[in-house]
Amino acid sequence: MPDSPKVIFFDVNETLLDLAPVKQSVARALGGREELVKVWFTTLLQYSLVATVGDRYADFGEIGAATLQMVARQNDTTLSEEEVKEVLKPIRSLPPHPEVAVALDRLRSAGYRLFTLTNSGTEALEDQMSNSGLKPYFEQLLSVESVGKFKPHREVYSWACDYVDESPENCMLVAAHGWDIAGAGWAGLQTAFIARPGQVLYPLAKSPNHNIGDLDLLADRLT
Repeated sequence: MPDSPKVIFFDVNETLLDLAPVKQSVARALGGREELVKVWFTTLLQYSLVATVGDRYADFGEIGAATLQMVARQNDTTLSEEEVKEVLKPIRSLPPHPEVAVALDRLRSAGYRLFTLTNSGTEALEDQMSNSGLKPYFEQLLSVESVGKFKPHREVYSWACDYVDESPENCMLVAAHGWDIAGAGWAGLQTAFIARPGQVLYPLAKSPNHNIGDLDLLADRLT
């Protein structure tokens, strides 16, 4: 087991914040078909990677809106730009998972430096952290917008470590997504997988340092 990290980076959507309100909004817009919510989110991730590989960065929210229109068209539904904006509005005011605030407070009080590291753009991230009440727990809010590439590109994690002036082995990424854990592990960071419902690890990636159910358990281990 490696030494405790000095810096902890947190993914935001689904790791810290509960996506249920936006999932419900998207399902309603797609005719109540809840199974299409996962299709939309997978398509969003796919085209964020298309943008990264193609060196054509666009805001995560813009890609989310465009891919929601794609999924709607694939299922014989038409959504205007204004309708899509309204559907996705809840993403800026998502509630934190119940244990998050207390766990972050414990980690910060124990001396860890806490940062976000999210695919959300800087403006959306500011709204998310302010509206959720989580902003005060973080030293700074970091977004991939500063890099112009999306996670899990290696450059994102390397940039974050350089930004906080720590080596990758002294940093940890906490995330509820197997692809994010994979990318951070390959970049040399310590990792903690938060097994939110429906989330699984990528079998071909390095095993995380911690594989746990929520942030309380991570705080127990690190403090």
